[in-house]
Amino acid sequence: MTASAHALELLKLAAAAADSKAGEDLVAIDVSNPLPLADVFLIVTGRSERNVVAIAGEIEDKLTEAGHKPLRREGRAAGRWILVDFGDLVVHVFHEEERVYYSLERLWKDCPVIPIELPAHKVQE
Repeated sequence: MTASAHALELLKLAAAAADSKAGEDLVAIDVSNPLPLADVFLIVTGRSERNVVAIAGEIEDKLTEAGHKPLRREGRAAGRWILVDFGDLVVHVFHEEERVYYSLERLWKDCPVIPIELPAHKVQE
């Protein structure tokens, strides 16, 4: 199995939203083969608790505006690891230390990585 077109569309929206709030080191993993309930994990790093909360909030806002409400969310109060589940897409926004500690990329290393295309940033003169 491979990630569905719907999951890839959600990924595109979520990655752009994360990027707009200074999300770093975005990695998308196709987990459709081992997991029956999700197609893609998007993993993002934030530099501070406020940044983690802002990234997760922007992702949730942009996907909700596009008609995709989250099924559940966890971790918002602490701002160290926020999970937002959109069904086909599960977003993990980590503080730097938690990302290194939990190392989801290592855990899912046998799954293919999905290239992420981010919108070009405008350079102000």
